[in-house]
Amino acid sequence: QVQLVESGGGLVQPGGSLRLSCVASGSISSIRSMGWYRQAPGKQRELVAGITSLGITNYADSVKGRFTISRDNAKITVYLQMDRLKPEDTAVYYCKNMVLNIWGQGTLVTVSS
Repeated sequence: QVQLVESGGGLVQPGGSLRLSCVASGSISSIRSMGWYRQAPGKQRELVAGITSLGITNYADSVKGRFTISRDNAKITVYLQMDRLKPEDTAVYYCKNMVLNIWGQGTLVTVSS
């Protein structure tokens, strides 16, 4: 059974940075294509960034130039570096294994002064 566990969320002031991590465990030897999603209160879950097994990345327009998705295959971990955070980035952030369609439990990011 494969599990994804996110960490790194918290409270940060506008303009600050956070790095989220998503570690895969269980019967998995590689993380393949992964995505970071977020869901703000009262809104639908949306794709923030994705990365393929070849390292090709894509981003939502709202985070381009501020967020960076990366992976460490040896650690079976995917990261989301979030810079120049804005209050509208406040949400629960989830990672997802796109191939196995498995979600993590989420980590809360709050951007507020």
